Amino acid sequence: MSVTWDPELYRRHDDHRARPFLDLVARVGAPAPREVVDLGCGPGHLTAVLAARWPGARVRASDSSPEVVAAARAAGVDAELADVRDFHPGPETDVVVTNAVLHWVPEHRELVARWASALPAGGWLAFQVPGAEQSPSHRIARDLLASPAWVERVAGGLPAYGVGTPEEYARLLAAARPDGVVDCWETTYLHPLTGDDPVGDWLAGTTLRRVRDVLDDAGWASLRADLVPRLREAYPPDRSGVTWFGFRRVFAVLSAQ
Repeated sequence: MSVTWDPELYRRHDDHRARPFLDLVARVGAPAPREVVDLGCGPGHLTAVLAARWPGARVRASDSSPEVVAAARAAGVDAELADVRDFHPGPETDVVVTNAVLHWVPEHRELVARWASALPAGGWLAFQVPGAEQSPSHRIARDLLASPAWVERVAGGLPAYGVGTPEEYARLLAAARPDGVVDCWETTYLHPLTGDDPVGDWLAGTTLRRVRDVLDDAGWASLRADLVPRLREAYPPDRSGVTWFGFRRVFAVLSAQ
């Protein structure tokens, strides 16, 4: 599931991207975990939040992107290059956090069920996945990539994430860990963005990264030129120049008893 990530581009909207992580971790009630794992740690700046909250824990971080692992290490985080699908909770893994990662993994339901069943007593599993597939931004990008001008240049178009509903994840976790307490919900954040192409910049940092990987610089510039007016029409700025961008996210937290 490796993809070439640009840490600087991803962090351009860092305050907005950090908020779901903080909201997720706030629902984790582990008092003194032995080991805390951050799967898909990105540039590592949010891993530091986990280390600060649980200073007595061993904090492990990993990501499948060499670029962001290098950025995390440069920031002082002991991150390793690893695929999230290869992770197995250990006997002292009391907290597992994965933020905006699992939507890239088609079989993530099987992973979540396996992790839940393997947690030690008292352990916590918390994950958040974007649920914006049906938003105007994603529909526009998906339709553009499926158009005659682009369908052969970007094989497969925009990946279909297959993110579930809160109820689906609640049922999955409850079945995998009948002795657990499950908390699932969804939120649509309304982000005030600025700039000439704010929604395009947002998509470029995440959703369109795999598309960027298969295009050269000229092709990427051409795609952005096609995409910008469509996004501007769907997300016009207000009189102050702010573009209000709604983004849905789905959360799930399991407390193993």
